[in-house]
Amino acid sequence: MSSGWRTEPMRMMSKLALGGALASLALAQASGQSIQGSSGSFTPVTDTEVQNPDPADWLSWRRTLDSWGYSPLDQITRENVADLRMVWVRPLPPGHQEGTPLVHDGVMYFPGPADVIEAIDAKSGQLIWQYRRQLPEDIGDYLPVYDTNRNIAIYGNLIIAASADDYIYALDARTGEVAWETKILDYRHGAKQSSGPIIAEGLAITGRSCEPEGGPEACVITAHNALTGEEVWRTPTIAQGSDPNDATWGDVPLEDRQQVGAWMIASYDPELRLVYMGTSVTAPAPKIALAGPEHTYLYHNSTLALDVETGAIRWHYQHMVDNWDIDHPFPRMLVDTAQAPDPAEVSWINPDIEPGRTYKVLTGVPGKTGVIYTLDRETGEFLWARPTIEQNLVGDIDGATGRVTLNPETVPTEYGKALYICPSPAGGTNYPAGAFSPLTGIMYLTSTNTCSEVTALDPATNPGVYAMSNRQHIAPGAEDNVGVIHAVSAENGRTAWEWSTRAGMQSLMTTGGGLLFAGDAGGYFRAMDQLSGEILWQVNLGSSVTGYPATFMVDGQQYVAASTGRWLNDTFTPELTHGAQNTLFVFALPQAGIGHAGPYRAPVNPAGRAIAVDPAQNNGQGASFSRKVGDGVYSAAQARAGEALYRQRCAACHGTDFQPAPGSPTLRGGAFLTNWRGRSVGDLFAYTRDNMPVGQGGSLSDAQYLSLVAYMLEINGYPHGEELDPDEAMLAAIGFE
Repeated sequence: MSSGWRTEPMRMMSKLALGGALASLALAQASGQSIQGSSGSFTPVTDTEVQNPDPADWLSWRRTLDSWGYSPLDQITRENVADLRMVWVRPLPPGHQEGTPLVHDGVMYFPGPADVIEAIDAKSGQLIWQYRRQLPEDIGDYLPVYDTNRNIAIYGNLIIAASADDYIYALDARTGEVAWETKILDYRHGAKQSSGPIIAEGLAITGRSCEPEGGPEACVITAHNALTGEEVWRTPTIAQGSDPNDATWGDVPLEDRQQVGAWMIASYDPELRLVYMGTSVTAPAPKIALAGPEHTYLYHNSTLALDVETGAIRWHYQHMVDNWDIDHPFPRMLVDTAQAPDPAEVSWINPDIEPGRTYKVLTGVPGKTGVIYTLDRETGEFLWARPTIEQNLVGDIDGATGRVTLNPETVPTEYGKALYICPSPAGGTNYPAGAFSPLTGIMYLTSTNTCSEVTALDPATNPGVYAMSNRQHIAPGAEDNVGVIHAVSAENGRTAWEWSTRAGMQSLMTTGGGLLFAGDAGGYFRAMDQLSGEILWQVNLGSSVTGYPATFMVDGQQYVAASTGRWLNDTFTPELTHGAQNTLFVFALPQAGIGHAGPYRAPVNPAGRAIAVDPAQNNGQGASFSRKVGDGVYSAAQARAGEALYRQRCAACHGTDFQPAPGSPTLRGGAFLTNWRGRSVGDLFAYTRDNMPVGQGGSLSDAQYLSLVAYMLEINGYPHGEELDPDEAMLAAIGFE
């Protein structure tokens, strides 16, 4: 059947050459080159170490390739975690920040927005080197929120990343210099990478989201030789051609098969040699806009098990046919555990499960519905599933086959009719990752309580990518609490405990000290008891805890890292002050010392570019200017161009009537004038260019940014005059009164 769980291998582009990779790695190790971190020399990282990392290190996105988000470090415990204190803090570059630190040999490697990667002394916070990729000026014209950079990888002497302009590239971990780069796709043709690679058997494996204009060619998972950058295989996530599941798209032409991406990060089982990755939705989303709801459109919203050597799909399982932008690309946890699902709490169970038998399972919440799916990861066979939050999309799952039936009351059958769905297209579950603890056998899963009225829109009316409108709100019965943590047994599916809070929940981490670390969108970072959910320690970091936490050890002391940024769903809790500062925080027990400077080292900056300075850090008071904004320093034509651009790119946050969304500054009136009084038009131009639109700073041309500045001057009552000149010295000479 089309939604079943086995398929023949897909076509691949080339075969693996592991011998070359291993030989190159041996040469790297033999070179003996090193950098000095707090704990000594850099040692090249092997596949063995990636698969079984030193407890002191954090070598992959979730530390290990099974996506547990667990560290065995146990110096920080339930008994002493209340003594945690901040050791060092470091500002991060502007943009959409969801980074994960890697730590090896006392050096932290952090991926900031827009391909800014830093090597930092993990004990002191001192910068060792910084790499800033030069991105195309027009990238924002093609890719929305292009600058997200969730993770990087480490292998040999290399830091490996996927770039916003759709390259995969490697930096020398010792200097930050580019070692190699390989183009994957043309960013102007819909290919977008918001997550980085994992390392599996010498390969750097990445997925990507794919904008509709890219068609099926942009929707691929790729593997590259991690030491050379050579492409090894390329697997489409849209069935086509000789793929036996081509027919699941009905009569949809190949060029109209779009958007099935793999925009999060894979898991890997080195024993089975299978890579597991989830996929996202089609565009448009309502199936009445494609070939109808009777088709399954593989491989959207599926788990794919790929052969690491060839990229061939060994099996697939489709979690649901989507009509509402309910993605399923989130992390798959790989656990070996006995299976005995409890019918009292587990809604759908395979009748052939042998209770008490140990299975190699793939589990967790793979999609926005908040439904836990547990599969046999050797075969793809469905074992059990249960919801966590309120959901009305999955109507039934056949336990024997795993086939999912949708609730017909939520499936669009005509354009313009509003339907009530839970969760909303924001999730449910989204990019924040849960965690698993081998100490308890419990999965800790993060969700948001949301529902929505959605309406399918006729694609002929140009309704946007997904062809649907969406009005979201907090789910009834949630008591206005958006964020929730579910602690659920991986063996029997029972709920151990639940905890909810007003703010949206972010990513989780478990440790050998019996702790669960959890951040939220209100800025709180907490340590909780894995067994009970009791809060043992918390601190408010001032901005949403959007990054993925990590813990590591340097010189015998355990540290915990968390990072903040801007949460995209601030509208659910407008009364909270959601800070949007991108900042990296590191904590430790008192004996680690506070503010340890470490040995001085000259920062390495091979690109020779100065670090950008936020103009807000200098208020310009007391500066003298040769001209004032009241002198007529912009033209009416510039303001009209700026008005059109504002409505297209800025009004969603700052308001069509200049009444901004919560967390966004006002651009008109006294508050705006107070912020910029005594400063220059050059300051306003630089700040707008470097930071706006949010997450897409630098995505417009200088002329476009000048037009936005002109429009801001106009709406604040300053007169028209001569055209605003792009010369930065001239802009700096124009002051606000």
